[in-house]
Amino acid sequence: MTLVQLEYIIAVDTYRSFVAAAEHCFVTQPTLSMQVQKLEESIGAKIFDRSRQPVIPTEIGVKIIKQARVILNESQKIEELLQEEKGEVSGELRIGVIPTVAPYLLPDVLTTFLKKYPKLELQIWEYTTERILQEMKVGRLDCGILSTPLHDGGVEEIPLYYETFVAYVSEKSSLFKKKMVTTDEVADERLWLLNEGHCMRGQVLNLCHYKHNQAGSGTFAYNTGSVETLKRMVDINGGLTILPEMSILGYDEDQLNQVRYFKSPEPVREISLVTPQNFVKKQAINALKMEILAVVPERFKTKKKKEVMGFEL
Repeated sequence: MTLVQLEYIIAVDTYRSFVAAAEHCFVTQPTLSMQVQKLEESIGAKIFDRSRQPVIPTEIGVKIIKQARVILNESQKIEELLQEEKGEVSGELRIGVIPTVAPYLLPDVLTTFLKKYPKLELQIWEYTTERILQEMKVGRLDCGILSTPLHDGGVEEIPLYYETFVAYVSEKSSLFKKKMVTTDEVADERLWLLNEGHCMRGQVLNLCHYKHNQAGSGTFAYNTGSVETLKRMVDINGGLTILPEMSILGYDEDQLNQVRYFKSPEPVREISLVTPQNFVKKQAINALKMEILAVVPERFKTKKKKEVMGFEL
């Protein structure tokens, strides 16, 4: 049994295809298949049911692959120790970020992060919360930047900051003349929402005690995966949408004229750095954490969770 063989069976389990696994591991499909077969012969058990398409692990295979992930994870800690001894941050860091955070946080973070750690290769994907968790659990992502709590025992959450939600209101709306708004007032307006699958959609629905129907003034006229599109829909069609406060930090005076804060208690979400349990690449992930905290406004970090109305997914 070798670490390479364990890497191959993890790849087959992840991609559910010998061909795709071979491409991921940069070897030919016959080479990978031969090594998997050798492993199966050495342990006297079939790891995969090759008669099924896509290929799936056998009952014992599921247990073997789970242990293989643990072994490979532990083996990577040796490299981590060597990096720590040298005082360097290098290698590859694969990050998943939800779309309602990525465009407003990452540009400022990456500018300094890449200069400080030129030996570190960053790979970043914008995914929904569910997709990020799935990708972390199969080893395709090292960490995620997500809205928490997640209530998932398979991950660790490192809170970074608390972000207030605000209302972005059309000039045609009855709320435009108000200096601040309440959640009840928002619920009576036409509300533009993100698509199903985005955690912020559920948070907004909880905030407004909103029900998904097609009646009355609360009609759901449009769904999108982009916060910026929601703002455009408000500008053109009226109504309002709910925005994370980070998205308005660069607004000019005219744009801020359409922003309304909520009366106390303010709605807020917790943003955390999420990792698999027993994760590796601790130095790189800690470096990422420090860069995020360096660019986030101080009031986001000092806001007490008990002082605001939080969201849960």
